[in-house]
Amino acid sequence: MFALPGIVALIAFIYARPQEFFESLQSVPFLYLFFFLAIFGLVLDLRVGYTRLRGTPHLLWVGLFYVWCMVTAAIQVPSQLLSYVISLAISIALYLVIAHGIQSFKGLELVTSAVLGMVLFVAAIGVHQGFSDEQCIIVDEAVVGDQTTGKPDGRPCETPRECYVGDAEPGAQYLCERVGLLGTTSISNGRVRYRGVLQDPNELALAASIGMPLAFALGQRRRKASNSMIAVFTVLLVLVCAILTRSRGGQLVFLAVLATYFFRRYGLKGILAGGFLALPLLALGGRGGGEAETSTMERTECWYEALQIFRGSPLYGVGIGQFGEYHYLTAHNSYLLALAELGFPGAVLFCTLIYVSFKIPLAILKRYPSPVRSRRAGVVLAEDVGPTGVDLEAAGVARAWALGMLAAFCGLAVGIFFLSFSYHYVLWIYMGLSGALYSATKAHDPDFAVKFGWREFGFVVLGVLALAAAVFLFTRLSL
Repeated sequence: MFALPGIVALIAFIYARPQEFFESLQSVPFLYLFFFLAIFGLVLDLRVGYTRLRGTPHLLWVGLFYVWCMVTAAIQVPSQLLSYVISLAISIALYLVIAHGIQSFKGLELVTSAVLGMVLFVAAIGVHQGFSDEQCIIVDEAVVGDQTTGKPDGRPCETPRECYVGDAEPGAQYLCERVGLLGTTSISNGRVRYRGVLQDPNELALAASIGMPLAFALGQRRRKASNSMIAVFTVLLVLVCAILTRSRGGQLVFLAVLATYFFRRYGLKGILAGGFLALPLLALGGRGGGEAETSTMERTECWYEALQIFRGSPLYGVGIGQFGEYHYLTAHNSYLLALAELGFPGAVLFCTLIYVSFKIPLAILKRYPSPVRSRRAGVVLAEDVGPTGVDLEAAGVARAWALGMLAAFCGLAVGIFFLSFSYHYVLWIYMGLSGALYSATKAHDPDFAVKFGWREFGFVVLGVLALAAAVFLFTRLSL
């Protein structure tokens, strides 16, 4: 398919951020070039009949979410409307080209392999960084509002104080952090991270952990020793990376992914196996003592402020991207960030997108039960035809990817509760993958459908209200 090269290039560019360590690339608008390549390829696919114009279950809600975000910007910050039209359009376009440009399981396998490859790349950078020596880092004063970014000057150190003597530059501000490949540096006394959209250790831990089920799905899709080794290597690499990020939210994401996958595959025994695999992370990962207490208190205060902002403007919020104008930290919760910036309608639309992303793999697993479970239920299957008239091979592929996608979104749903991920590229890439899974399944089974009715919409509304009430009670009791 002609759209695939542009989609793969987009994913690689967003994860790797090569322009940040190769200065000669900064003047080249790769993001827009790759978007053009993907869209041009999609048009070609439509012309030659490789793909068809077929909506996904997200499509309506993505459109409504984008329009509502622009409405909040137009009302609250009209002077910044154009900038948000463009910035959010990138996330929306990511979803659109992935969800509608991939309409086969081979295409889905290629793109998810690209995502997995980038996950392994950034996780490997993090692991190398975590075992590297500490060096003096000159803080880049040109980066406004970020006192953690800079360049190593090559001098070894154990504390920041050592960097201010000897060959120190007059007036410069220094950090003492671990230096990894491609000029990456740790933060907060050794917590590993990457660059760009993954420059926060918590975001790196989240992105790495939700990549694990993609390796599982590939291993299940092609039962070869090499694929099994890749899955084992992925788990070990992500485990070490998550430990080195010292992210407590990353711990929960890792556990959620393993619990979902192993429980669905092996039942209660699977949960025990997943818990055993996660023991090193529980023992070695995360932060403790005063640092952990301070972080917890800051996050609780952010949640409280998000609810106070929402109370001041419950319908339109304060406008997309405006939380930082009301509090010195971000919301540290994607659901509350949407509530504060976009009001109640925006939060409902955001949660609807998450809900639909969950429902697609669940609908596939329900429609194509595994042969073992079907026989236990007394259903006799033909040798080459599934219960819905679909080839068993295609049904098996759909099941494998559905289980992987379900595990990834369970991890995402947990992780974004502690991160401001509402407009994050990684989240929208995975929503695109969920839509691509629907498109590929629909191509093999035209009768497959994922419906979202008013009753379910009502459940989402009640869920948003319950979440706001629960967080309100928690913050009042904590603060």
